[in-house]
Amino acid sequence: MRAWTSPAPQTVPGDGSAPLMVHDTASRGLVPVGPEQGEARMYVCGITPYDATHMGHAATYVAFDLLNRTWRDCGLDVHYVQNVTDIDDPLLERAQATGVDWTELADSQIDLFRGDMKALRVLPPRDYIGAVEAIPLVVEAAELLKERGLVYTLDPDVDGVEEPDLYFRSRRVPGFGEVSHLPEDEALTIFGERGGDPDQPGKEDPFDCLVWRVARDGEPSWHSSLGEGRPGWHIECSAIAQHYLGRTFDVQGGGSDLIFPHHEMSAAEGRSATGHRFAAAYVHSGMVGLDGEKMSKSKGNLVLVSRLLAGGIDPMAVRLAILANHYRSDWSWTDRGLEAAINRLALWRRAFSLEAGACAQETVAEVRAALRDDLDAPRALAAIDAWCCDSLAGKHKDTAGPGLVALAADALLGIAVER
Repeated sequence: MRAWTSPAPQTVPGDGSAPLMVHDTASRGLVPVGPEQGEARMYVCGITPYDATHMGHAATYVAFDLLNRTWRDCGLDVHYVQNVTDIDDPLLERAQATGVDWTELADSQIDLFRGDMKALRVLPPRDYIGAVEAIPLVVEAAELLKERGLVYTLDPDVDGVEEPDLYFRSRRVPGFGEVSHLPEDEALTIFGERGGDPDQPGKEDPFDCLVWRVARDGEPSWHSSLGEGRPGWHIECSAIAQHYLGRTFDVQGGGSDLIFPHHEMSAAEGRSATGHRFAAAYVHSGMVGLDGEKMSKSKGNLVLVSRLLAGGIDPMAVRLAILANHYRSDWSWTDRGLEAAINRLALWRRAFSLEAGACAQETVAEVRAALRDDLDAPRALAAIDAWCCDSLAGKHKDTAGPGLVALAADALLGIAVER
């Protein structure tokens, strides 16, 4: 599948030796991520393409774009993989409700997403993989788990179910629960709310997750050694990640709503396939609301990136509005926040256009330090704000200053400001 295109980040002069520290959900603390040299590997869960890119999506992918850029500034190559869940119940349900073919709906929303990401200057993944094209990888992974006694089939004659779907014995895996650390009753409730089926008759354990859904009338399906059907959600990501990144990679990323069950289940399946930890660190971005309320399709209060851009909002102002919040925090999109971002962009443009400005070395060092300390974008923005105000307030002789700070804003924060 084709990813979007984006200019490669430029290189900022200076010390790139300090490690990047981020919060690991599994260990519940800051950990260094990425090797000292060579290639850093990251997998970030992509969209289910049945609706336009909303601000929650944008905040997640901007957060991991910061991680990508910071790794690159540390002198590392980055192998970034992202999936697209282009076959799933929400997509099929939306297609049926709208009367649009599910493949056409998926293609249109993927195109819209790619356009939004390009506008926000999110660096594209090296591998952008759809669930449909990854079905052979899923079947291979499922067969391996089946050989190890970790996948079983529901029996319509015994279990009272209509179809012989395949399930993964999730709690048979040592370490299950180490990503989310949830009490069992809370985990069970969340599992039911986020695509799980804890009450499915015939399952050996309420936490067992679907690996292969046997074909139903009117649903798309694919022939495989598992029978006619389509893959479950969690095993898609574990199969794709390990095929492209190896048995253990540096960062598994996504929104905090994916911690359980998705990342917990994917980690268990991945560990079962290789005997090794799935990801070295699990990194999660916070949730985005609107004016203090949860943003959701059911409430109809989604802030769509494409709608903002069509209304004439500069995409760099949208990105600045996102970066004003720490990636791990839950926050709300507001008109006031957008206005502050527009004003900040105007301030930066005025300062970057100066023929000379304040000395930039300390500012660039502070931006670097902020990002390597758990991707603290608000602190990085404040450092550039201070440089801009200082440069605009008095006469300075550093002719290289405006260009250097503009370069840092572009390469490290993804904010391109014409000088």
